[in-house]
Amino acid sequence: MLNAAARHIVITGASAGLGRALAQTYAAPGVVLGLIGRDGERLEASAQACRAKGAKVETGLIDVRDAEAMQTWLHRFDDAHAIDLLIANAGAASTLGSATDWEELERTAAIVDTNFYGAMHAALPVIARMRARKQGQIALISSLAALRGMAISPAYCASKSAIKAYGDSVRPILSRDGIRMSIVLPGFVKTSMSDVFPGDKPFLWSADKAAQHIQRKLKAGCAEIAFPGLLAFGMRLLPLLPAVLADAILGGLSYLPREER
Repeated sequence: MLNAAARHIVITGASAGLGRALAQTYAAPGVVLGLIGRDGERLEASAQACRAKGAKVETGLIDVRDAEAMQTWLHRFDDAHAIDLLIANAGAASTLGSATDWEELERTAAIVDTNFYGAMHAALPVIARMRARKQGQIALISSLAALRGMAISPAYCASKSAIKAYGDSVRPILSRDGIRMSIVLPGFVKTSMSDVFPGDKPFLWSADKAAQHIQRKLKAGCAEIAFPGLLAFGMRLLPLLPAVLADAILGGLSYLPREER
């Protein structure tokens, strides 16, 4: 089922950035939004903006790393409003600011837990319900960084690569049950997360532009949504090059910790 008629939509990480932009893009009369986030004040502000556009909104003040809380809330929402579309968007970033900086185990685990396991904690409880209904759509927000790791953000790249690999793996299985799996691979989107990124940010998109593009592509049922086009093309080329050459290109774009450039 294409989500042309999607009326019950859940978005994680909906209190700010791309998640908030997605929530406002989907907000409309007749739409029920389930918005999940960790910051209560910002989450309520996002919800109010969506209500002002005519949507009914239910919020969940939840850390996506909490599997039990996620499942309980999602099942409760789904009982009342069978979910047509889930967008697993919540994420966190980590970058190495200098050559002496390093992602130790605790820092790495925090990023992987939020980005990958957080996406799984959102998707798996909903997938189980959708398979029973034989319809629905899941969108996992990965990143163009999933296509080729960058030295400046190893844990982030690894977690986003895991999201893409998982989505690619289950897509043909879910399609047998009438469920569409879409992997979203954004480039640089203007958010507080991108603001602290220390490297170059070519082809930067606004959050609203990215959200509207994602909505159009999800409505069309696209299996993979990678943007902007030129940056996506370049990132797909990098793995085809010798590793030394790819490393040099990324280093030239300031995607190495400062002292190593």
